[in-house]
Amino acid sequence: MDLTAAESKATYEEIKQYVFDKYGLKVSGLNIAQIKTKCGIIERENYNKSKKENAKQPNCTGEKENAIKDALKHFQMI
Repeated sequence: MDLTAAESKATYEEIKQYVFDKYGLKVSGLNIAQIKTKCGIIERENYNKSKKENAKQPNCTGEKENAIKDALKHFQMI
């Protein structure tokens, strides 16, 4: 499988650990994926998609969004 440049930088677990260590916040993989999408980082197709057209997803809080963006900058992904 081909990896994009962003995917080769840091795993979700590394990003979660960085955010927790620096900010004391626990973030989910969904939070990270939402912020990566906002930043224009293209991800692979999710195999576990909802079959509903209007699947509801919780939104990431502003505090967590800023922390994740800082982590992405730290790992030179953005």
